[in-house]
Amino acid sequence: MLLSHQYAGTLVKGRALCQKACPIRHRVSIQRAFIEEKASGGHGGMSPEMQNPMEGARQLVTVNFNDLAAGKDLIADIKKAYGSDGLGVLVISNVPQYSHLRQRLLPLAEVFASLPDAVKDKYVDAVSSYSFGWSHGKESMASGVPDTLKGSFYANPLLDDQLSPGSGDAVRPSFHAALQQQNGAAASSSAGAAAAAEGRQRSQAEPSGARSEAEVSELRRRYPSYFRRNLWPRDEVPELEVAFKELGRLVCAVGCLLMDACDGYVSTQLGTPPGQLAGVLHRSRNPKARLLHYFPPSESAVQSGLKGATGDDQEHEQAWCGLHTDHGSLTGLTAAMYLDEQGREVPSPDPQAGLYIRDRSGSFIRATIPPDCIAFQVGEALQVQSGGLLMATPHYVRAPRAQLARGISRNTFAVFMQPDVMEPINCPPGVEPQRVAVGQWRPGHTFGEFAEATFDKYYSSSSVPQ
Repeated sequence: MLLSHQYAGTLVKGRALCQKACPIRHRVSIQRAFIEEKASGGHGGMSPEMQNPMEGARQLVTVNFNDLAAGKDLIADIKKAYGSDGLGVLVISNVPQYSHLRQRLLPLAEVFASLPDAVKDKYVDAVSSYSFGWSHGKESMASGVPDTLKGSFYANPLLDDQLSPGSGDAVRPSFHAALQQQNGAAASSSAGAAAAAEGRQRSQAEPSGARSEAEVSELRRRYPSYFRRNLWPRDEVPELEVAFKELGRLVCAVGCLLMDACDGYVSTQLGTPPGQLAGVLHRSRNPKARLLHYFPPSESAVQSGLKGATGDDQEHEQAWCGLHTDHGSLTGLTAAMYLDEQGREVPSPDPQAGLYIRDRSGSFIRATIPPDCIAFQVGEALQVQSGGLLMATPHYVRAPRAQLARGISRNTFAVFMQPDVMEPINCPPGVEPQRVAVGQWRPGHTFGEFAEATFDKYYSSSSVPQ
């Protein structure tokens, strides 16, 4: 893929500016690092067990979207992907319009990241702990040094303000025009699909009772990372908003279909009412999407790599995203797109780079997501709510070796599908809490309380730079 001349010119100019100065911001947001799933396991950089992982390759479980939409029995696939012996990730292929929407959005990560800092700073939201708009240098490496290797643009893909929906918002996460024909076929294809459809109808009802101004104000105060408004660069990169929302909403809709299938499996095993588990995401207005841009390695990093980096330099080079377990329900991931200095798409410069997942035996497996597929990873909230039948796995992102990646950026998109802030996170009746215990979860927690508890555990240390 080749970007337009307008995009390419912006990238070349922006990269030149970044080579001269990539300022370290004055405040590191550790809460934002948690909220957006970067270290709910409390890890950063490369842990000792990651320095020389037992790396292998395993084919990811793949489901054709047509089978998913038709309501076919996918229990065997779900158990293999998300069960006790799985990697916690399942790939969906053949999703309508997905490849086009991915090709449209991912290059815009570099377009925005290449804008002058003064422009990008207009879209920084410190009040939300940098959970909306642009974030760069707000997280820290394991050493406490601000992480300037990557920049992120955050937004809720469904609603610009989930406490005040507007006419252009998507209040039904499961709806996407590209999928309606397949969804209609699914409704009449099997009893399982019919039960899932009934559960969806129940779960998509509007929230009961309007919130008072005082309630809205309190929610915004307590959970600014979820209840601030989206920020869009409508003047500088006007196409970003539409591209971001379209792909984010498609991922959410496919994720809801996958949750229907997971719901059927859990219902069969535990006797829970059909639609109960899937309803958590069908009614949620609380997803957060993250458009990521990993900057090309600096020339000093390239030279260090050519000489043979060791110690801290090696750690800095290898770990773009430290070992962590997502704390939400499902995380939808695109395959990364690598771009050269002219904005042309190129293959991954390093066969050892990419997403690594720790399997149940402790070995690390490199997970390759095909460019035309969406991967979905299980998070801790779903592990609890499924009674431990669907299990989350720790994972991290390894950067390409700098000497192989001169002038090449990495761009990707993640959609964190998670319960509403006030949604109870409980294990199913008859399942002992000890069986599903994860992270800082305690019986009776709402999702918001679970998030707060995790943050308090891992990010209250005074040793973290402020």
